[in-house]
Amino acid sequence: MKVKQFPYPVDNNLGYLVYGEKTAMAIDGGAAKEILAFVEASGLKLEFVTNTHSHMDHLVGNEALLEGSDAVFLSNEDLLKNRSVKLEEEIRVHHTPGHTGDSVTFCFGNFLITGDTLFNGKVGRCFSGDLKGFLNSVKLLMTFPKETIIYAGHDYVEEYMAFAKQLEPDNTHADRFLKKYDSTHVYATLEEEFKINPFLRFNDRKIISILEKKGLPVGTEYERWESLMSLM
Repeated sequence: MKVKQFPYPVDNNLGYLVYGEKTAMAIDGGAAKEILAFVEASGLKLEFVTNTHSHMDHLVGNEALLEGSDAVFLSNEDLLKNRSVKLEEEIRVHHTPGHTGDSVTFCFGNFLITGDTLFNGKVGRCFSGDLKGFLNSVKLLMTFPKETIIYAGHDYVEEYMAFAKQLEPDNTHADRFLKKYDSTHVYATLEEEFKINPFLRFNDRKIISILEKKGLPVGTEYERWESLMSLM
């Protein structure tokens, strides 16, 4: 299975087409015209249209994709019920609540499509109010192999590397990541995220020290997570 990224100018959104030899699935397909053109040019059949979560900026392409194809729409309720999508291979669906209650992450091959749960360099805002659930979602994503490629729901790389450097000015990993950043193909490996993303480092002694200096609670893992989230 392959994946192609399709940016669209709502809020630096990033959509995706997952595809095999004959069939494809659009995820957060706001760039509907471009996706349909790629599907046709590649001789593919668009089987499914779906989303990482139900915020409107991720849904904007659904109608055009469905009208321009014979695809079936998979709601987040469908995804959470079935926990997988069968294309030419199985695409696993993990419930990753926090940003929203219905947020999911798609897993196949060496890829995670994480929506607004995990960005490259940060995590999403906790609009659901479920900070504990969000922590558990992030901890789940942290268990994947270090070479796993993280495809997120927005390109906020420059903004988030600036945040990382403000929090931790001597983090040279953030400098290197920003230097290689390519706005035409936005991604990070999980190994890179562990170096540049403070929201995956809530148990790191250096991050704990930074939180302590800010007078924030650090006694438990959850307190450290809550303290990091308070800085957003």
